[in-house]
Amino acid sequence: RKEKIVLFLGRVTIQKGPEYFVEAARKVLDHHPAVKFIVAGSGDMLPRIIHRAAELGMAEKMLFAGFLKGNDVHKAFQMADLYVMPSVSEPFGLVALESIKNGTPVIISKTSGVAEVLDHALKVDFWDVNHLANQIISVLRYSELHQELKENCIREGASFNLDEPARKCIQVY
Repeated sequence: RKEKIVLFLGRVTIQKGPEYFVEAARKVLDHHPAVKFIVAGSGDMLPRIIHRAAELGMAEKMLFAGFLKGNDVHKAFQMADLYVMPSVSEPFGLVALESIKNGTPVIISKTSGVAEVLDHALKVDFWDVNHLANQIISVLRYSELHQELKENCIREGASFNLDEPARKCIQVY
């Protein structure tokens, strides 16, 4: 495949930050045009995000896949070169864990709960679309970085489960 794939998967709502994904995508395409961006999910912001992508001239570079479930979620992660989760507010972020369990490197917002437990993820301020775009470009352009993130996230994902965090919560209560 000639084009790299960057994925946003989740509810298309203000909480998940899809507008930051779209704005960063435009900046990425200005420097790295061989990229397709996929938005998989549904939500109240979807029409606005579609309209904004069209305004930015990305109609051919941004695919809106709709809501995915079951095996289609795993297929989406496995075909993506990178998963981006620019959440404004994210108590945890299980989707990032699903991504690494499928061997797909992640860029996550610093404000997500999962940022506290993932060591092998790139972390950004959700509102800093320039930094987000730079991180995306770096992962796509530098195969060594991509491979290092992929190998480490696979290792980290294999050892992570929710049993230990659940045990700690029960202990607190």
